[in-house]
Amino acid sequence: MAARDLGGRPVLESVYSVIALVFVLVACAELCDAATVVDVYRLIQYDIAGAPFGSRLAGLNHHASSLHFPPGADLSRTVLVIPVRDLNLGYVKDYLSQRQPLGGLLFLLPQIFSFESKESSGNGEELLKNIVMELEQLLIHTNIPYPVYFAFENDDINTVLADIKRNDESGQPATATTGGYKLVVSTTEPKKVASPVISNLQGWLPGLKADGDPNQLPTIAIVASYDTFGAAPALSMGSDSNGSGVVALLEIARLFSLLYSNPKTRGRYNLLFGLTSGGPYNYNGTHKWLRSFDQRLRETIDYAICLNSIGSWDNELWIHVSKPPENAYIKQTFEGLSNVGDELGIKVGLKHKKINISNSRVAWEHEQFSRHRITAATLSELSTAPGLFENTGSLADSRNFVNEAAVIKSVKLVAESLARHIYGHQGKNIQIFADEGSLAVNPSYIRSWLDLLSQTPRVAPFLSKNDPFVMALKKELEEHTEEVILQNEVLDGMFTFYDSTKATLNIYQVASVTFDLLLLLVLGSYLIVLFSFLIITTRGLDDLISLFRRPPSRKVKTA
Repeated sequence: MAARDLGGRPVLESVYSVIALVFVLVACAELCDAATVVDVYRLIQYDIAGAPFGSRLAGLNHHASSLHFPPGADLSRTVLVIPVRDLNLGYVKDYLSQRQPLGGLLFLLPQIFSFESKESSGNGEELLKNIVMELEQLLIHTNIPYPVYFAFENDDINTVLADIKRNDESGQPATATTGGYKLVVSTTEPKKVASPVISNLQGWLPGLKADGDPNQLPTIAIVASYDTFGAAPALSMGSDSNGSGVVALLEIARLFSLLYSNPKTRGRYNLLFGLTSGGPYNYNGTHKWLRSFDQRLRETIDYAICLNSIGSWDNELWIHVSKPPENAYIKQTFEGLSNVGDELGIKVGLKHKKINISNSRVAWEHEQFSRHRITAATLSELSTAPGLFENTGSLADSRNFVNEAAVIKSVKLVAESLARHIYGHQGKNIQIFADEGSLAVNPSYIRSWLDLLSQTPRVAPFLSKNDPFVMALKKELEEHTEEVILQNEVLDGMFTFYDSTKATLNIYQVASVTFDLLLLLVLGSYLIVLFSFLIITTRGLDDLISLFRRPPSRKVKTA
């Protein structure tokens, strides 16, 4: 009998151990089940001449709260979750200006601002777009000493937000004592981007030179800046600013390559196509590209047309110039575009703005040409010069707000005007790029490139020398032009950028301290009971009592 008890003892102990392990695992599973993972995009961090702007931290590990927190609450260890749909911009502006302590900010963007969205824009969405653009300008021009992230609304995060609001409205905001939701972003602190590169591309369509003519052929340049800048670099797609300009340039290059491929229809003008970088930074890439030209090339350029934001207009475009409207080339360009515009039902206006050579701020790309004594103009839907980092590919500049028909009309306007000038058909109602002809604008080509640009962030400091997107642009230019050159330059040192632009946010539903203490008490009681039961069944009640009996003193033992 004793032998049977001794043999069964290990089996009995193993059974109890397994039961205890299962209990602990089930408890852990219950505690860790409510976690949601969300892709988040950090507010840009940069310096201008040493002055800090944007979000200065990246790591996050705080409780979440909505805007329904009680007055005077300590938010130094709290992340405010703010849907843009419910945004009170005045409140955010006041909070930032007062520099009150905060654990972090998480802004929830409507899905219409994502590339995957198939929603069409309406009046309500236009209002949201304006709010996002205003919020973006506020954030990128402020030094914010805590993490700021953006995320897109979805069912999971909306459910979490509804719970957070319910708890806050009941007077129980999330704290270590009450529990709630905890937002965690585990990432290294941002590091400076060393020697950020800007890459320029150029391609030629050489004109047909007459036999025995010793003179250089004149050149017309068509230029567009392709990079972007926005509050969140990983979301700065710039579908309109300046994706539309890039698409238009590529389609114009495609159309004229068809004309120039045949000696009978090749014009007596060289066409120079330039895709420049560094646009948001005073068109720094354009400056370095023009500086690389030799004097002979500069002298052959009659004029340049810069394409900027031409995908969201209704019936009016603007030509912006630095030289007086009386200048022969400016007058010729304006009249050519206006005449074609009248035929297409497009109103073309002219805006003249002198440049200040002593001011380093460059608002339009054509101003860099003017500084190099080259006549140039910018065609844009914008009637006034944008401010620094304004209209450079914002969060709200998404595919849903670009009108393909507007881009197609812009291409027709520029291509027809150029062709009439090159072939001497000014003032004649001749459609070289007629809709039904072999030289018609290709809507599918425009749509495919718009789609690609609308899902490709292009903030220059985060693009490498051989970035796949830059290589795709180079390959496309090589399809339609000759002597394609990729020029890599270092962005001027007054701008400093920091990495950590995208992260993963883990949202945990955490229990309160009271719950933790109660759980600890239950587990402790369970382990004591289990321990006592194992001792009684294996050794007997006397052995259990002896464990708690006070041992005899040393004097008693000596006696």
